[in-house]
Amino acid sequence: MAVAAVGRGASCNAAARDLGCATSTVVSAVRRYREAGRGALRDRREGNGQRKVDERFRERLTRVLQRTPEDWGWCRPTWTRELLCLELERRGLPQVSVATMGRALTSLGARRKAARPIVQCPWPAWKRRRRLYELKCLHAHKPPEEPVLHVDEVDIHLNPKVGHDWCLPGQRRVVVTPGNNQKRFLAGALNVRTGKLTWVEGKSKASDLFIQLLWHLAGEYRRARRIHLVLDNAAVHTSQKTRKALAQLGGRIVLHFLPPYCPQGNRIERVWLDLHANVTRNHRCRTMDQLMVRVHAYLAARNAQRSASPCLRRADLRRTA
Repeated sequence: MAVAAVGRGASCNAAARDLGCATSTVVSAVRRYREAGRGALRDRREGNGQRKVDERFRERLTRVLQRTPEDWGWCRPTWTRELLCLELERRGLPQVSVATMGRALTSLGARRKAARPIVQCPWPAWKRRRRLYELKCLHAHKPPEEPVLHVDEVDIHLNPKVGHDWCLPGQRRVVVTPGNNQKRFLAGALNVRTGKLTWVEGKSKASDLFIQLLWHLAGEYRRARRIHLVLDNAAVHTSQKTRKALAQLGGRIVLHFLPPYCPQGNRIERVWLDLHANVTRNHRCRTMDQLMVRVHAYLAARNAQRSASPCLRRADLRRTA
């Protein structure tokens, strides 16, 4: 294709740009064609021997990537392509170049990702699994008149969360931060069966915010015999003020606590991640009131459209305000 493009009058640079290859590749192909004709254009890698990156190679590479270099005896916490070449060679596989290792990683769909920090649950594994199974059974066996909701709080910062965005080559998105950070807090409850989100807003993350949510749920689900809340072990969920509020509600609301440091068991965590992705990441609101208008508009649209990324325009924000 390079030789044909040059034969039609294109320059080597233009042919390389159209084919997405290096200019030296086009120059080399044209030179071989002029010196030896069409036979010189045949793929000369046929005599390279057996292919090194085969299914066995990919299988071993997958097994190596499932653990860290320290697990395999190396004094380094993260993988590099060079280190992967050495580890696979140590396992008796053929020696490959760094570029070949990069292509092998691409064929597996492997990508460089940021690590996800977590706090280890102090409970034994069997006890944690049993508690999560009990909560799963709670969702499956409770009747419709006893709704099960996942509850959690989220911080809304005026200083934006900085994240990735699509940009043209040579450009980079600029986000101006207000400087003096401000905070608002939401307490929300996600109905597991219907997907409906109920939330309240406050200026502090104290027991009063959670109690406000309890009374709001009691009014919204006034026909429910009992409301089951799945939540974490935050102090506001077990404070003396919270216990008094639960007693005033006559036992209509029952709290079911997750194991410590198990956010993956709380389904509302996914809602807060979507909220940050759709509203707070790279936002350009200059005041907290502007940002909260967008937060409430997004959550209302999520309930109405039953979508994690509902379609919103500025007119929708004005109606919400």
